Amino acid sequence: MAGVLNRIKEFARSPQGRRAVEQARRAAADPRKRAQAQRLLGKLRGRRH
Repeated sequence: MAGVLNRIKEFARSPQGRRAVEQARRAAADPRKRAQAQRLLGKLRGRRH
């Protein structure tokens, strides 16, 4: 499991990872995208119960 976390950390530090993080931040700031993500999470959580 530690290997997976290290790979995630390395990706986050890479230029591609930084772009992905910035894109996610912009999407999270957009109310429509936030609502869309909330609906998706609700659907995923609903399937587990």
